[in-house]
Amino acid sequence: MSQLEIVMYVGFVLSAYSVIGNDVIQTLGTFLSSNEHRKWWVLWIFAASILGVVLVYGWFINGGDVSYGRLIGDPDSHSFSNPVYKNPADIVNFGWPYLLPPIVLLIITRYGIPVSTSFLILTFFNPKNLEDMVYKSMSGYLVAFGVAILIYLAIAKRLEKHFIENPASKKQIKLWTVLQWLSTGFLWSQWLIQDFANIYVYLPRQVSSANLIFSLGIFLVLLAYIFYSKGGAIQRIVKSKTNTMDIRSATIIDFSYALILLFFKELNNIPMSTTWVFLGLLAGREIGIKYFAYGAVSNDTLKDLGKDLGKVFFGLAVSVGLVFLLRFLTVGV
Repeated sequence: MSQLEIVMYVGFVLSAYSVIGNDVIQTLGTFLSSNEHRKWWVLWIFAASILGVVLVYGWFINGGDVSYGRLIGDPDSHSFSNPVYKNPADIVNFGWPYLLPPIVLLIITRYGIPVSTSFLILTFFNPKNLEDMVYKSMSGYLVAFGVAILIYLAIAKRLEKHFIENPASKKQIKLWTVLQWLSTGFLWSQWLIQDFANIYVYLPRQVSSANLIFSLGIFLVLLAYIFYSKGGAIQRIVKSKTNTMDIRSATIIDFSYALILLFFKELNNIPMSTTWVFLGLLAGREIGIKYFAYGAVSNDTLKDLGKDLGKVFFGLAVSVGLVFLLRFLTVGV
């Protein structure tokens, strides 16, 4: 096996582990929190089934491109709606420095910091696209924040306050369990379509059937670990927000998040930070519940939300720094 192939596969595995460890909790965090009473492997089978369908379906209909067009563009032009990320084999001096992003992401994830994997990883393969990714991701944060404010303007006092003060009955739990699993499945599929690009950027743009099977096996093992460990450090951010353990509240969060991701998926093919969208939604939700249901937003709440936003800007700063480091370590990139 050549050095190129070694770096490709090691980069893929590290990227898969770091992206799943950091980003999966955005989509499955509320699902895990509100289903803690269930066996971990039951939840894993559900999520693994959707992952397998989305991956294989994308590979089949797109001629081997599992990124749903987010890595393949016109190599002769730089377009906001049609970015291009080169194959590793086409990059001059593609080597060990390209393993830095997932390694840094692994370290950051251990401290529970929800940084953007899109900025950390994809920027290495197309530094010129960073500006467009930041623009779309910031737009995602603002749209999610605004949507959450509007949603909780309508439901904070009538529904969310009722959920907080009145635990769900057994009959309600049965109904909301069905609704939540449906909304989680919808959200999980939309997230996978967005974030497969962050992992498969290390493999050829046309994924072979052997690499498809290999990557699916890696995903299933890593996903099993996430469910077995109940989400890891990032899960603390989800649990710290108001009433996310309630299956009714979790369902509303998941469905809202999925609709926002669907909107940005249809907008254009440029990758974006789903982390920013997720934190924007949670921030708008916290402010909406506290203000519209209880009449005031505490300083502690604002400080907590500020810390979350600071963490994603920290990830952006690290991404930019790594790009400059890569240019220093390599020639011709």
